[in-house]
Amino acid sequence: MKLTNRTVLIVGGTSGIGLGLAHRFAKDGNTVVVGGRRPEPQQDGLRSVRIDVTDPTSVLRARDEVLAAHPDLDVVVTMSGVLLTEDLRDPAHITDAENMVATNLLGTIRMIDAFTPHLISRGAGTIITVSSGIAFLPFPLMATYGATKAAVHSYTESLRAHLAGTGVEVAELVPPAVATPAMAKLNPAAVPVDEYLDEVMELLAVQPTTREIVAEAALPLRWAERDGTYAELLERRSAPLNNLPGR
Repeated sequence: MKLTNRTVLIVGGTSGIGLGLAHRFAKDGNTVVVGGRRPEPQQDGLRSVRIDVTDPTSVLRARDEVLAAHPDLDVVVTMSGVLLTEDLRDPAHITDAENMVATNLLGTIRMIDAFTPHLISRGAGTIITVSSGIAFLPFPLMATYGATKAAVHSYTESLRAHLAGTGVEVAELVPPAVATPAMAKLNPAAVPVDEYLDEVMELLAVQPTTREIVAEAALPLRWAERDGTYAELLERRSAPLNNLPGR
């Protein structure tokens, strides 16, 4: 996709990978707005908007605020996500499960619904969803998180079909485990954040826009079933369950 002179909204972009991606877009000469529940004043020319993707009223209010200030908005990136581990033998996990579904899946759908009419009216634009390698090969300790990312992948495929012919392109970003503070504790092999962002910007620059932007470290997960490694990898990724209480 074209990576210069765009107006980009990154929801879930006020910290972590999202904020890093926002800085990369801004560095390439784009206008960038980041959205989050508790946005702080941004530096390096970034704008910010308060948005809670689990609250329909908040989403619509943020949409109106962003479009009033940036009527030329042409890229929407939906990155809001909650990642929690679960013990599926403990019924109390349902609270965390509901939180992840509300944020990762319904939040993604709400964001797309809010901005799709605007992009269609322009006859051009890009929607980027964010799934994960875990969408294609579960990590059982993160059961609901993986399920929401698998759902985002499926929804993205359908969205692309619905928007065919409108001029609005749809891309899916498929990250591996990236060494944010939370993930680094769970996965020592997680990819360093800057290394991942370098790769993402290189992959995004491919024209025409790639349907699935799969980071190299996520490729073994994306194609495990095709490559005949699915069962072996799933067994290996199930090992951390043995460390749960009572196992």
